[in-house]
Amino acid sequence: MRDVLITVIILGLIPFILGKPRLGAYVWAWLAMMIPHRLAYGFAQNLPFSYIVALATLAGFLFSRDRHPIPASPLTTSYLLFLAWMTITSFFAIDSADAILERWVFVLKIHFFIFLTIMLIRGREQIEQLIWVVTLSLGFYGMKGGIFTVMTGGSGRVWGPAGGVIGGNNALGVALVMVVPFMYYLFQTSARRYVRYGMAFLIVTTFLAILGTQSRGALLAVVGMSFFTALKSKKPVLTTLTLAVILGMGILLMPETWTSRMNTIESYDQDSSAMSRIYTWKTLWALALDRPLVGAGFNADIPIIFATYAPQDMGKFDFQGTVLVAHSIYFQALGEHGFPGLFLYLLIGVLTWRKASEVAAKARHDPKLAEWVPLLMRMSQASLAGFAVGAAFLSMVHFDLPYYIVAFVILIDATINEQRKSPGPREVRESVPRLAV
Repeated sequence: MRDVLITVIILGLIPFILGKPRLGAYVWAWLAMMIPHRLAYGFAQNLPFSYIVALATLAGFLFSRDRHPIPASPLTTSYLLFLAWMTITSFFAIDSADAILERWVFVLKIHFFIFLTIMLIRGREQIEQLIWVVTLSLGFYGMKGGIFTVMTGGSGRVWGPAGGVIGGNNALGVALVMVVPFMYYLFQTSARRYVRYGMAFLIVTTFLAILGTQSRGALLAVVGMSFFTALKSKKPVLTTLTLAVILGMGILLMPETWTSRMNTIESYDQDSSAMSRIYTWKTLWALALDRPLVGAGFNADIPIIFATYAPQDMGKFDFQGTVLVAHSIYFQALGEHGFPGLFLYLLIGVLTWRKASEVAAKARHDPKLAEWVPLLMRMSQASLAGFAVGAAFLSMVHFDLPYYIVAFVILIDATINEQRKSPGPREVRESVPRLAV
C-alpha cells in the first residue's frame, strides 16, 4: 500500500512540475531529505524517483520564463570553484575510473539541483515554502524518533532511513540538530496558534530523537547548536532556559547505558570507536601530505590507501588491514580533494556565515524584512554551527542540507537586492512623462 501511495503521489506531481518547475525544486528537496520511498517495503524502494523529478524539473525550467540568474558574489564563486576543483581531482583519483565517475555524477547531481533551486525561487513566500519542505521532511524522523525514544525509555537506538546519507544513527542525529533552528524560526514567525503548537511539539520530540540516536557527536552538536540558537534568538535568556530544560529533561529520561556511552567522550583514548577515527584521520593526513594538491579524489576509503598510508602504531588497538570512512568532514575534504579542496570547502562555510550577518544587517532597517530575515539568517548560522561540531566526526561533505542553508542565504540576499533594484509604485508613477496642458 505504501509503495502504491508514494508512487501515485510522486508521478502525479510530474505534470504540475512541467508547468511550474519551482514545484520540482520542492519535490527534489523532499526526496533528498526524507527519502520517502525508503519507507516502503516493495517495488517503490528502487524506483528512480529522483531522476524522474529531475528530468521533469529540467524540462519545465528550459521552457519557463519564471527563472532568475545565479547571483554573482564571492560566495557563489567559491561554491562553483569547489565544484570545479572536485572535478579536477577526479582526473587524478586513485580509485577506478568507473567508481570515480559514478561518485562524481552522484555529487554533482546534488549541487546542480541546489543551483537550479537558486534560479527558480525568489521572495519570502517561496523561500519559506522550501524551508517548510526541508524542515518537515527531517522533522518527520525527529517526531518518529522522539516518540520511539519515549516508548522505549531511551533503550532503543534511533536510526535514519536506510540507503541514504542519514541512514546511520550518527548522521541522523546531526541532521536533526541542524533542522531544529528552522523549527524555531517557523515557531517564531507563524501567526497561527496551531502551527506554533505543532512546531513546539516537533522541537521537543526532535531533541528526544537526537538523544535517542545515542550519538556522542550529535550530543556535542546539539549543545553547540542550542547555545547559538539561544544566543541569536529574539529572547536569549528565555530561549536558553527553555532549551536547557528540554535537553535536561531528555537526558534524565535516558537510561544508564546511554549515560555510560556519553561519558566515553572524556576517555576517548580508551574507546575503540574513537581511536578508529584517529586512525583514519592519521591515514588521511599522511595521504594529504603525499598528495597535497589533489588528494585521493572521490572514494578515499579503499584498501590501497590504508595499506599505503595507515599508521603502524596505535597502541593497544590493532586496526591493521581495516578500511574506514573519513568520519570527519574536514578530513574527508582533505583526503579526497587535498588542501585546496579543504580550503574551498571551509571558505564556503565562512562566506555563508559572513553573508548571513551582512544580509541580516541589511534587512534590519526595513520593517517588512526585519520581521523575518534577521531571525532566519541567525538560525541559519546556528544550524551551520551544529553541523560544524557534529559533522567533525562524520563523513557528510556531500550531505544536501548544508548546501540548502547556503542556498537560503543566497536566495534571501538576491531577493532583497532584486526588490531594491526594481522601481516601487511611486518611482514608476514619477517616471511616466506628464502631458503639457
